[in-house]
Amino acid sequence: MTISIAVESSLQDDVRTLIGELNATLLDLTPPEFVFHMTAEQMAEPETTVFIAREDGKAVACGALKRHADGIGEVKRMYTRPSHRGRKIGAMIVEQVEALARSEGMRRLVLETGDRHPAAWTVYERAGFTRCGPVLDYPDSKWSVFYEKALAPRPA
Repeated sequence: MTISIAVESSLQDDVRTLIGELNATLLDLTPPEFVFHMTAEQMAEPETTVFIAREDGKAVACGALKRHADGIGEVKRMYTRPSHRGRKIGAMIVEQVEALARSEGMRRLVLETGDRHPAAWTVYERAGFTRCGPVLDYPDSKWSVFYEKALAPRPA
């Protein structure tokens, strides 16, 4: 089966369902005060671009790029349904996020993930991200792991 990834609206019913699964998964692994959700409505705001992976028309994974000041992009809302894990779909979404960030001239990508998400760490580390201290306005806590990746400037 072929996976397709495209920029889509987070306000679609099947994407809202996917976001709900992501939120429930995070709440199972992390105390609520250290879960930094974005609602489907927040994901639909202009500073965020949402990527949806589909197989046979069904939404199976998501991820997003949120733009911040000073050329910083944030990888957000990464999730793959359990039935589709192990197929490198997360890696494909991270590639799309990075390509968009580079095309827009961003200098750096950052992200926050949980301390109980080793599969996510693997995806980010294979994509060239390195662990760092707290990013943006996230608090430093034992529940969070932070990553960053410098992006080379676009060729002239």
